[in-house]
Amino acid sequence: MSTQVPPRPAEDERRGALRGTIDGIRRTELSTSQKLMIFVLSMSLFGLSNIILEIIPDPSIGPVDVSVSYMVFVPLTVAALFSPFWAALGAPLGEIVFTDLLMGDFSGLAEVEGFLQMFLAVFIAGSLVRNPRSRVQIAIASVVLVLVDKVLSAVVDLSKVWIGVEDAELVEGLPQSMLALETIGLGVDVIMSGVLLGAIPAMWLIPALHGKIEPLMGMRPRVPGEPIPGAAPRTPLFVGGALLLSVASFGFAFLEAFDISAGAFEPDFIDRFGNGFLLVAVAAIAVVLTVAVLLFRLSRRAAETAGS
Repeated sequence: MSTQVPPRPAEDERRGALRGTIDGIRRTELSTSQKLMIFVLSMSLFGLSNIILEIIPDPSIGPVDVSVSYMVFVPLTVAALFSPFWAALGAPLGEIVFTDLLMGDFSGLAEVEGFLQMFLAVFIAGSLVRNPRSRVQIAIASVVLVLVDKVLSAVVDLSKVWIGVEDAELVEGLPQSMLALETIGLGVDVIMSGVLLGAIPAMWLIPALHGKIEPLMGMRPRVPGEPIPGAAPRTPLFVGGALLLSVASFGFAFLEAFDISAGAFEPDFIDRFGNGFLLVAVAAIAVVLTVAVLLFRLSRRAAETAGS
């Protein structure tokens, strides 16, 4: 009678491979240097995209402003290819540092509202892209990113008016209703930011970069069905945490309504020196990105030396 132990199923082998290294360098679990690089990359690229939008004039159709709030495809690409959490943490900080602070339009603690809302938007949207080659998932994530951010912002604006800490900003030629105005604004943001500068470029860019850019970071390209590094957990605890962050963002928004502007820095450098001052922010982005790349390469070299 044979007493041989049957081999473990292939599923266990696959699970073990996920936890290990691939070709001795690329890992499914992110190292500290990789997390930092994703954070800096998201911060720099999103900051640069906002600087570009500062140059582009805001068009309007009658009383309706059709300007672009932000380039959704930039943070979504980083989140979908690398890590939703670290991309979400870096993107809003890039806007605050390189667009608001360096341009002299920093509102102090009130900026935390925008940071929390954009963090949640990028984190949730990036986690929805389970397959970076699925254009349907990418399109849905682009629209969800705008909806999460703008719906939270709209709720804050409506709350300020309903509570009475701010007057309604009505527009001549449009329905004299805050709810109608916020709905129109949300529709414009979804079309301009979520579709034109979100889904359309992202549906081409993310599949094109998938499998080509990750090895440069020492990472294995994401495979459908495998765990996403830094993805939003689908648990009641995360939902509760997201709601708590949303409420916190409302609190920071009301600080501005009550004229509490701790840490505000508003010399308006653009008005004083013109659009040429934007080059200062571009130079700062280049310096931060260069330093991050150098530190990342040194860290990888040290890791390779220790492993050999």
